[in-house]
Amino acid sequence: MPAPSASLAAAACAVLSEPDPGEKVARTLASAEDWRAGDLTASASPIAMPVRPARPASPQLLAPRHMPRRRSAGVGGRIALLHAVAHIELNAIDLAWDLIGRFAGLDWPPAFFDDWVAVAEDEARHFTMIEARLNEFGAGYGELPAHDGLWQAAMATAHDPLARLAVVPMLLEARGLDVTPAMIARLRRAGDAASAAALEIIMDEEISHVAAGCRWFSHLCRERGLPETETWRALVAEHYGGAPKPPFNEAARRAAGMAPEFYEYSA
Repeated sequence: MPAPSASLAAAACAVLSEPDPGEKVARTLASAEDWRAGDLTASASPIAMPVRPARPASPQLLAPRHMPRRRSAGVGGRIALLHAVAHIELNAIDLAWDLIGRFAGLDWPPAFFDDWVAVAEDEARHFTMIEARLNEFGAGYGELPAHDGLWQAAMATAHDPLARLAVVPMLLEARGLDVTPAMIARLRRAGDAASAAALEIIMDEEISHVAAGCRWFSHLCRERGLPETETWRALVAEHYGGAPKPPFNEAARRAAGMAPEFYEYSA
């Protein structure tokens, strides 16, 4: 049990510095429990976060444009899909903790840390769930190449929490809401009800993650006196290079508090 003076930012740094996925999950779950028990304190000032999170020796990380074409048919195709999801969830653990630790000194309300600790905890459960499904196929995380685009987005927005919120939860995670229904349908067509059910749980919980992004993006815009929609579009153009492309899961986006005027436009 940590001393009461232990900081949440230090816990975040410890998770980011852990290369083993299982240990990263365990540290996340333990730190979330410690935070809720009052054994971790919100940091008065940020501490240095790793430039990149520690990673296991595999998978090989490639730029998105260098990723091999994913298999789509049979068990191999389902393994490839689940491996890609597992990689996203592992990155998402680190993205939540990096947000907590990197921007810890900005005098956030306690609810900010409550939200992102809960997000990190969800992502840890998601990774565990998908890894278990891979194991049931006789496969494991790390056996296929994976793209490094999510952490590239984190590095590009490391200077400003407003940019981070705009690009990670409100753009990239919102895109997950758009594409996951088709993945679920594909798995169901293949008769893989267990994998489809896992993705349904993930998508339902990801709505709350996008909602947290919207909520704290709005909070910062109010603090800085900035118009929300125009600011979001400008940050997306700067750090993503264009407008998000349809199709959009409008029902899920609305449930997350993201109105169509944010994303239905041309760059």
